[in-house]
Amino acid sequence: MRLRTNSIKCLLAAALLGCADPSLGDGEDIAPVATSNWNREIVYFVIPDRFADGRPNSHEVDPSKPGYFHGGDWKGLTDQLPYLDDLGVTALWITPIVDNIDGFVDGAGFPDWAYHGYWADDFNALDERLGTEADLKALVDGAHARGMKVLVDVVFNHVGYGSDYLDQRPDWVRQGGQCGQDDQTACLFGLPDLRTERTEVRDHVLAAHAAWVDRIGFDGYRIDTAKHVAPEVLARNQQMVEDRFGPDFLTLGEVWGANASSLSSQYFVPGLMNGGIDFSFRGTTRDWLLGRGRTIAYAKGFLPRRHTHTSGAVLGHYLSSHDEPGLLHELENDRALFKLAAGLQMTSVGMPIIYYGEEVARDIGEWPQNRSAMPWGASDVQPGAGVAQDADMLSFYRNLIDIRRATPALSMGTYRPLSFEGDLLVFVRSWQGQVVFVAVNRGSTMQSASIEDAAFFDQGVWTERLGGGSVIASDGQMSLQVPPRSIWILTPALN
Repeated sequence: MRLRTNSIKCLLAAALLGCADPSLGDGEDIAPVATSNWNREIVYFVIPDRFADGRPNSHEVDPSKPGYFHGGDWKGLTDQLPYLDDLGVTALWITPIVDNIDGFVDGAGFPDWAYHGYWADDFNALDERLGTEADLKALVDGAHARGMKVLVDVVFNHVGYGSDYLDQRPDWVRQGGQCGQDDQTACLFGLPDLRTERTEVRDHVLAAHAAWVDRIGFDGYRIDTAKHVAPEVLARNQQMVEDRFGPDFLTLGEVWGANASSLSSQYFVPGLMNGGIDFSFRGTTRDWLLGRGRTIAYAKGFLPRRHTHTSGAVLGHYLSSHDEPGLLHELENDRALFKLAAGLQMTSVGMPIIYYGEEVARDIGEWPQNRSAMPWGASDVQPGAGVAQDADMLSFYRNLIDIRRATPALSMGTYRPLSFEGDLLVFVRSWQGQVVFVAVNRGSTMQSASIEDAAFFDQGVWTERLGGGSVIASDGQMSLQVPPRSIWILTPALN
């Protein structure tokens, strides 16, 4: 692709000298700029029970049982805030904090307890197995002291199996033959479904969670099973949190299977939430890396569409989660390909979400292995003490996150594909005069591209930030020789 020289020269001049930021070329394939500062956050998602134990012997645990409590808690997570800070994390997402059912359920092939927090028993009480209110407040205060925001998972849709609500408020829930077939009245996995269409139920659930924000100081919600919550409930919650906590309070919805387009049309524009999880990024990126999709479709179809969501809203994109096998697992432990996925995640618009342990190549397999303990290597931190870490992967993540945080164009900027033939993808991101090129070679051989009239003067040096190499541009061209299974992030070398 050929770009207009004069416009691009001014872009580089803007980066160096501070002149105005023009559009890229003729406006072809230019996507709008993301406007929410949440897009600049690096989110780390943790199931506290599986992360770090800060209160040994506080309750019964057995890490050998996949469905039992493993001992992690809020204090243990607080103790590891320096680790997250060093990684470059700027926001923490924790699973629900409210009191959960005491017993276990069958049907999974093993007894399964509510270690994860999604089976509420009382929205107005904390789950004491994870700590005290003082412990939770210390976690949030400690995160804030390090400049980290904290998201708390909330469940408006259902309560736990056998929850006290079934006895105390039987008219508040539907179960068994009362369950419907549509998204709002279905009983997911047989869980008692809250009748939030009733004003008193809705108000109880929303008020209980907002009270925890008042007391603990959370910066946003991750709304579990938002697809199954009635729109009027989400709208009421959105208005309440904006009035109570301000417009920057994030409501990040889990709408299973959603992408940028569906979130914008069904949730952002109606004002039901100001953020949503993009379920399309993981699978589409995986398929492209495995050669199941054409580069031109990924470069000129999928990636630009992610930029066209509602201005001011937030897309959270992830590689692994507690509900799906880890991407490294699906890539058959091909760590080179996984690094490309992480690189694409950190160079794409939206709010990247790291699932705990991805950065050290945790074995995030099929459920329940996707909820295994955080590996702590030689450290004595339980429950994952002695489980090996991949030091090279950790170093790669630290470098990648550092580049993302130091390069606002990667989180806030426009996007344009430049090369999209065969196995090589090259695109440029721009924001307020800052220009950055990204080149990704998914193939097993060296791939070449010549970018004519690209974002440089007739002569200039561009630094490859991940590997430390450089590319020299001259005579209006920049030639790239990208090694197999590698990603380059190129920014101007400032002399």
